[in-house]
Amino acid sequence: MRVSIEEVRRLCANAFRAHGVAPHQAEPTIDALLLAESQGLVSHGLSRVPMYLAHVRHHRVDATAAPKIRKRSPSAVLVDAGNGFAFPACATAITAAIEQAHQTGISIAAVTNSHHFGVAGNHLLKIAEAEMVGWAMGNSPAAMPAWGGKRAIFGTNPIAAIFPRRQTDPLLIDLSLSEVARGKIMVAAKAGKPIPEGWALDAAGNPTTDAKAALMGMMLPMGGVKGAMLALMVELMVTALTGAHFGAEADSFFVDDGNRPQLGQVFLAIDPRALAGDETYHARFADLTTAMLSDPEVRLPGSRRFDLARQAARDGLECSEEWMAQVRALGEGSGQSS
Repeated sequence: MRVSIEEVRRLCANAFRAHGVAPHQAEPTIDALLLAESQGLVSHGLSRVPMYLAHVRHHRVDATAAPKIRKRSPSAVLVDAGNGFAFPACATAITAAIEQAHQTGISIAAVTNSHHFGVAGNHLLKIAEAEMVGWAMGNSPAAMPAWGGKRAIFGTNPIAAIFPRRQTDPLLIDLSLSEVARGKIMVAAKAGKPIPEGWALDAAGNPTTDAKAALMGMMLPMGGVKGAMLALMVELMVTALTGAHFGAEADSFFVDDGNRPQLGQVFLAIDPRALAGDETYHARFADLTTAMLSDPEVRLPGSRRFDLARQAARDGLECSEEWMAQVRALGEGSGQSS
């Protein structure tokens, strides 16, 4: 059924409120899930509501935590999420990064003691609005082996970059370092559908097309050894620099009970005016995108997401009756996580 975004937001807010989630935690989290859903990224959208609230019930998330800036220098800031949801802490980090980059030309903003941070690239939209280039990366519970290994040690460890454009949507590149995002396997498992070969291994290290077996096993890295090396780079950036947990120290997001993940995220904000200058940046950008788009088969990264979000704002979101009933029950305190 097609439901307005405001109605879906109301249902989610009721469910988060019933679970004792403070408004400063609930509002940015719900907004992030709604944005992902509106962009067609359903594995990181509304399907996460029952999972997030199960984590609250099992004390994997501090539902009243207030993000705090633990350390700050002219071009760097470290934010402690306090084991709350990631989105309020990431917003604090992004705001600080923009302020600092306006002053120094560049800023690195890191988050520690965090949770699942959703669609990596969406955190960067505010940076693009400030006419800056942004980068994002984060780790997640272990789901991929180190290259040549036989046990999961890295998460799918997404990376993203955003490049602002004048009077139009930014260019947004966003990818996980596994062959696919693990959330896609979660969605397939819930629907009882198989997954393509080459996405994952089972717990014994054998290739599988069974989504449930894949969730109990490991993801395969994108591009083989190259993806595995990128995952290692992200893991070190978001843990060694922040003090956050390694992915292998965090229990799976796909179980209700478990530890507080205490993961890390890192964001960069770069002001083009501090380097070759704003005019040079936009001229070079326009030259490249014009060349790309001269091929009618080429679509700029992120364009489909922005188009779908505008459509959802007009027409609402497609929500199943099952999901609606589940979230209503969560709002009454009687829902389950499954």
